[in-house]
Amino acid sequence: MTTHDRPDGGRPLIEVVLPAYNEEQDLPRSVETLVAFLRTQPQYAWRVLVADNASTDGTLATAQALAEANPEVEVFHLPQKGRGRALRAAWLASDADAVCYMDVDLSTGLDALPPLIDAVLNGGYDVAIGTRLARGSRVYERPLKREITSRGYNLLIKSMFWTRFSDAQCGFKALNRAAAQRLLPLVRDNAFFFDTELLLIAEKRGLRIFEVPVTWTDDPGTTVRIVNTAMEDIRGLLRLRVGGIPKLP
Repeated sequence: MTTHDRPDGGRPLIEVVLPAYNEEQDLPRSVETLVAFLRTQPQYAWRVLVADNASTDGTLATAQALAEANPEVEVFHLPQKGRGRALRAAWLASDADAVCYMDVDLSTGLDALPPLIDAVLNGGYDVAIGTRLARGSRVYERPLKREITSRGYNLLIKSMFWTRFSDAQCGFKALNRAAAQRLLPLVRDNAFFFDTELLLIAEKRGLRIFEVPVTWTDDPGTTVRIVNTAMEDIRGLLRLRVGGIPKLP
């Protein structure tokens, strides 16, 4: 499907993916907040895709109920865990002109979403990312341990690969369709290193990355395990350092 044969008059279609693992409590509020915001942005046609990846609670049923109540919402189910796995599968299957994702907790202010999409559709960029570490960003209620870990990790990336992007881990990213189709088959990680690997391949293979300073509020109920995630990230960096950055097709 092209933008010229869409039933909504040709507006570019944007797919917003919410990766969800055991999020039945937060999902209704987040989806309703997101849908309400998207309805104020008529320059694009929007689709919200809840990507349930192997949840063991009522996330899938909750997502299906939200889809029945909201025409903008669809559900994508994977039987295996992994945020990276969910994003790769959802994005590669998408017919949207641009794809993006954000964390279910909506830690990132939604006012950053339109410039994120504008960059990859109209600004000549292939990838756009939210950043909590650039000038103009505002971060609230983040524990010192998480702040130090995040800054240290991004400094490690820069020291190993001489990168220009400032925040690899912010859960707020967009790609145009062409970039997604080229990049995603090359990204091997299925978990949280997925973001870093995608950005390293994109930058080192000449794709243009745009950064949007964001307002970000820490979620005290996050289930991300800092130490385990940090170790997986370091293993991923070493894999790319030793094995090299794959070439784009």
